[in-house]
Amino acid sequence: MKAIVIHEYGSRDQLVEKKIADPKPGPKDVLIEIHASSVNPVDWKIREGYLRDRLSFNFPVILGWDAAGIVKEAGSSVTKFKPGDEVFTRPATERDGTYAELLAADEELVAFKPKNLTFEEAASIPLVGLTAWQCLVEFANIQEGHRILVHAGGGGVGSFAIQLAKAKGAYVISTGSGDSEEIIKESGADEFINYKEKDFTEAIDPVDIVFDTIGGEVQHNSYKVIKPGGILVSIVSPPIQKDATNHSVKAGFVFLEPDGAQLAEIGKLIESGQIKPFVGETFPLTQEGVRKAHELSESHHAKGKIIIQVKS
Repeated sequence: MKAIVIHEYGSRDQLVEKKIADPKPGPKDVLIEIHASSVNPVDWKIREGYLRDRLSFNFPVILGWDAAGIVKEAGSSVTKFKPGDEVFTRPATERDGTYAELLAADEELVAFKPKNLTFEEAASIPLVGLTAWQCLVEFANIQEGHRILVHAGGGGVGSFAIQLAKAKGAYVISTGSGDSEEIIKESGADEFINYKEKDFTEAIDPVDIVFDTIGGEVQHNSYKVIKPGGILVSIVSPPIQKDATNHSVKAGFVFLEPDGAQLAEIGKLIESGQIKPFVGETFPLTQEGVRKAHELSESHHAKGKIIIQVKS
């Protein structure tokens, strides 16, 4: 099969097109013919070696952790899927990734593709959707009537988190730049704060939950707007527990764990129309295409998810 791989950590030049052997599915695996993948910031952070102490890879590495496609083969112990099923997945981190024509993934990490989405739209969902779900539903136990502040709501995770919070009945406030105001409001935020014009700590009333996608001073200052007994959840850096204790706040860091059952729940919200994808630019599964996709992701100026089209 064709894949885009890296042979060592480094710049975008490390991304090279290569013909490699088709993956062999194990008894609990489904072999997926990938139609579309997407690019997330974690892709190029891994490529550059930022997470080498946390994650263990054997080179060459296929990057990418979002996929939508059709089941081509099911392992002998697979019970949920059969050849021909349309699915989407956030596969295991330390197995081969999704910049490829085929993917072998454990059936427990796979879900049926929402019927109302294209493969490209479905490929934009798994990583950002599961991240938001595990932060807001699993960790923060978001409830109807909660007030939540989502930092950087114009990003992939942020815009999904806004929609998920609204689907759960919360009142949502989001920070962002002027360029992200449109997508933040389209995602359903009740209030938008342009961080370049206003200090969020002075612009909003106290909230029950802060979803931190920035870290640093933004994370530290967020305690000023959380109600006693409230929650701060970060996907950037572990909060300092002393700060959380001093403000009577539950604080934690979430590192995504792939989960097909949770992905299926997200799929239901999408099919009901409560959450929709935001697809931006699409690039082909070629050496040049994936390099350009990484360049756009690294620029922080992408509008909507960056898609890799594998099969047209």
